Amino acid sequence: MSRRATPRSLGEAIRRTRAESEPATLLAAVQSAWRPALGERLASEARPVRERERVITVACRAATWAQELDLLQVELLARLNAAIEPRQVDGLRFVVADELDGDPL
Repeated sequence: MSRRATPRSLGEAIRRTRAESEPATLLAAVQSAWRPALGERLASEARPVRERERVITVACRAATWAQELDLLQVELLARLNAAIEPRQVDGLRFVVADELDGDPL
């Protein structure tokens, strides 16, 4: 049994554990960070459902939410990208949930 010369910092242990347990895909990482990054209110109205070439498709409950979230896209991208570093989302595409071939919210 080998022992470390010095104890590992809590921050280092958390970063290592997080890196080892992070989802394998960008979509999974975004889905995992969605609610904490956006907050309960926004997350309850929309959810990330697809990813293509680093653009996340987000299903929204209504067209008004899709439009509102699109207007907030720069801020939402900044929050999400901070939460999933080092991965990065290039864009968000907001659609109404019923436009997604039976993929309801």
